[in-house]
Amino acid sequence: MPSRHSIADAAIAHAYDGRAAEYVSVGGTLEQMDERDRTVIAHWRDTTPGTLLDAGCGPGHWTAFLHAGHRTVSGVDLSPALLASARSRFPHLSFEQASFRALPHEDGALGGILAWYSLIHTPPADIPAVLAEFARLIEPGGSVLIGFFDGEAREEFAHAVTPAYFWSADALTAALAAAGFEVVSQERRERAPDEISRRAHGHMVARRR
Repeated sequence: MPSRHSIADAAIAHAYDGRAAEYVSVGGTLEQMDERDRTVIAHWRDTTPGTLLDAGCGPGHWTAFLHAGHRTVSGVDLSPALLASARSRFPHLSFEQASFRALPHEDGALGGILAWYSLIHTPPADIPAVLAEFARLIEPGGSVLIGFFDGEAREEFAHAVTPAYFWSADALTAALAAAGFEVVSQERRERAPDEISRRAHGHMVARRR
């Protein structure tokens, strides 16, 4: 019998497969991303040593952005359709289908993980296990950069593709600390008028202790 986790992952993959072409069209290029996000991710990329992982890479544009900084990077996602788009557009990069709960890397193999709005569909009860898996992969001193929608922590909202959850800096800080991370920077900003999303944004960098 499939586990609760595998059922949840399959539902997310199915939802994104069904709208992959639309997703790539409206948010699959760097030019469609907010310049402030590009600045945040570039700074993290350039100050985080070691191999990088784009967790929840979607169509691969952020993976390519990380690689553009002359970094060794790969991407993972649940959606075969989004991975197909990523492989077609960026054939020089490595993309794999994988769950955040069991990532295909050795202990301490990574310098950093980018989880840019990719934890939003994970049920809140499962976040500790996912962050523990991230901690397993990241070497001491490495870091994770998490993007999220800022709101009432763990409250579900109607995302355009499949149900998602708000997080707050305080709630994520506590969850990260329990997994062995220390938050070193964080920021919240309201939605800009021309952005795709209708919600306030947050991001934080946490270092593996």
